[in-house]
Amino acid sequence: MTEILVVANETLGGRRLRELLMAKSKIEQSLAIRLVIPMSRPRRGTVIYVQSVRDAAQVRLDLALAVLHDLGFDATGEVGDSDPFQATMDAIGERKPDEIVISTLPATASGWLRRDLVERVAEASGIAVQHVITDLDDDDPPPNDTTLVVANRTAESTELIAHLTELSRTPTAGDGEHLFIVVVTALGTDGRAAAAAQEHLKEVLAALRSTGLLVAGLVGDPDPFTATMNALQFFRVSRVVISTLPETKSGWLRADLIERVRRYAACPVEHVVASAGDPVTAS
Repeated sequence: MTEILVVANETLGGRRLRELLMAKSKIEQSLAIRLVIPMSRPRRGTVIYVQSVRDAAQVRLDLALAVLHDLGFDATGEVGDSDPFQATMDAIGERKPDEIVISTLPATASGWLRRDLVERVAEASGIAVQHVITDLDDDDPPPNDTTLVVANRTAESTELIAHLTELSRTPTAGDGEHLFIVVVTALGTDGRAAAAAQEHLKEVLAALRSTGLLVAGLVGDPDPFTATMNALQFFRVSRVVISTLPETKSGWLRADLIERVRRYAACPVEHVVASAGDPVTAS
């Protein structure tokens, strides 16, 4: 069996990468794909929440593997070190592949290329490296219509679930399903707050899945604006849905969260007001 190690991040679902793998599958009778997604350092926030960064990478990995499996590939994967060179070399050291494919943005936008990643991996590994460039502005849309959902206390509210259910019933641009990526903000920076947020996220995802929605999720920065901006860095989405309590009860609205996100997001931002929520948290 021929094993190809694919190293990618923002360009993971790019058309050129898919086309390359499909072409290789026609040549090789027995082909295995192994994905490595280096963790991305968030552009916002003064404190880096390592678990949140890993969770975001894991969600991207799970979604990419689902797409590859749907295409008929034998594919596995792992989240790698935040340094893409180290992530690649770790994967090579664990199980030496036959080929390496590195997928990046164009040179003008790629930090990986500014650090000569392709040449360094080829020299250090002695394995053939193929470089695929994807310009996201010219690329196909993601196979799923993806909605980023940002919530905390209202994450399991009837109003939010009804809104997401209605969105799930609208036709998609392609053949994919509606996917909802839920960001539940942490309530602090210590381990106890992170553990509580993880438990809350599990409850939220279970509640949404019980209604038939296709969902994934992660814990975000305690600041909802930072959490939203970081998620928009990690995922290509069609819209953002932010759920809050009414204005008289919502700290998020008092901080003008909706309008601040609208100024920066390159997609529609929708606001759902819920009448009640989980008393453990606050939004």
